[in-house]
Amino acid sequence: MSLIAEAPTSPTETEPEGRYEVVRGVVVEKAPMGVFEAEVASVVLEHLGPIARSRRIGRAVSETLFLIDPATDLKRRPDLAFVSHERWPLENRAPRAPVWEIVPEIAVEIISPTNLANEVEGRVGEYLKAGVRLVWVVYPIHGVVYVYESADVVRPLRLAKDDVLDGGAVASGFALALTDLLGAPND
Repeated sequence: MSLIAEAPTSPTETEPEGRYEVVRGVVVEKAPMGVFEAEVASVVLEHLGPIARSRRIGRAVSETLFLIDPATDLKRRPDLAFVSHERWPLENRAPRAPVWEIVPEIAVEIISPTNLANEVEGRVGEYLKAGVRLVWVVYPIHGVVYVYESADVVRPLRLAKDDVLDGGAVASGFALALTDLLGAPND
């Protein structure tokens, strides 16, 4: 990630262009996903979105900037997120704003070669501390998904074992076989 500029301090200031996050008041460029990682993100969205809508449990969004911690001006853009109807009523459309001032219940990070391990772990901790109930960290190249339910509860799912990624109590009804998400082992 590279520094872009100081974050806007008032609603009338212009938002930066492109994909960015705000960390401690500083705008930081977020590198785009590669084609393979974008396809993996699309598969999750294609499965999670219809379940969320048909069961009326919430909504799935991609590349949305969320205000994770107002006290530290932390704004993160997970690759995908799920916001339940409890946190944002279904009858309310998402806001017409650059930042959704809500914490999602599921945050998904699709790891590409440009991601650094310490940054990913830092993100996971920030999400959990802010109240995200599930964090899915997907390593497509390695065929592994880490499901974080808390800082102490991490469940690895492996493509080689035919594991299934599910929404648990957060997005009930969502289930996606890792083979459907990542392809057959050794693809």
